[in-house]
Amino acid sequence: MADLIIAIDGPVGSGKSTVARRAADLLGYTYLDSGAMYRAVGWKALRDGVPFDSPAELESLARGTRIELGRAHGEMHVSVDGEEVTDWLRSLPVSQAASRVAMVPGVRRVLVEAQRRAGKDGGVVMEGRDIGTVVFPHAELKIFLDASVEVRAERRRLEHLQKGEMLEPAQVLQEVRERDRRDRARRTSPLVRAQDAVFVDNTAMDVEETARLIELLARSRGAGSG
Repeated sequence: MADLIIAIDGPVGSGKSTVARRAADLLGYTYLDSGAMYRAVGWKALRDGVPFDSPAELESLARGTRIELGRAHGEMHVSVDGEEVTDWLRSLPVSQAASRVAMVPGVRRVLVEAQRRAGKDGGVVMEGRDIGTVVFPHAELKIFLDASVEVRAERRRLEHLQKGEMLEPAQVLQEVRERDRRDRARRTSPLVRAQDAVFVDNTAMDVEETARLIELLARSRGAGSG
C-alpha cells in the first residue's frame, strides 16, 4: 500500500489543523503543521523586535531559526532554537505576526524548503495555505477545506476563549475577513484551490466526519496504515 502525501489547504478557521491531525491518526501517518512554522517565525520576530516591514531581516531571521515539530501525549509541540514555544503560538499577536511574515517571499522560500524535506518520503498529512499548489504540487491527494466565514469566525472565537481570551464576535469576524484578504491577495503563494484538489465544505460537518471523509478518499487512492 502506498505512503501518500496528503495536502490540505484552506482559509483560517476551516479546521485544517484539527482535521489533519485526526486524518493522520486514522491513516497511521505523520501530521505536519506548516502553519506552526510561520507562527514560530512570527513569534521570534516579535520577541526579537524584528520589524515586519523589513523583508531582508525577516528572511535572515527565518534562515537562522531552528524549528522542530514533535508530538507528545497526542499533542503537537513546537520548539524554536531549542525553546518550547507551543503555548505561545496560538495567541492573537502571534497569529497576526504569522500572517505578516507569511507575506514575505524570502521567508516562504526558507520554510517551503523545510516543509519539502519533512514530507518528501510520504506517509504525511500536511496542512497550510499553499501545500497543494506550491509545497507539494504533485501530492497524491489534495483537499481544499472551507466553511462559511461566519462559522469560521465562531470557531476562532472559541479557540481564543479556550485560552482565556474574550473577544467580541464582530471583532473576530473582522479579523477573519482581514486574514482572508491578506492570504488571497499576497503576491507569493496566495491562498487558492489547486485545480485537482477535492473541495470539502465542512460548514455543517464536525472534525470526525471531515477526517473520515479524507481517510476514505486517501484509501481510495491506495493509502495504507503506516
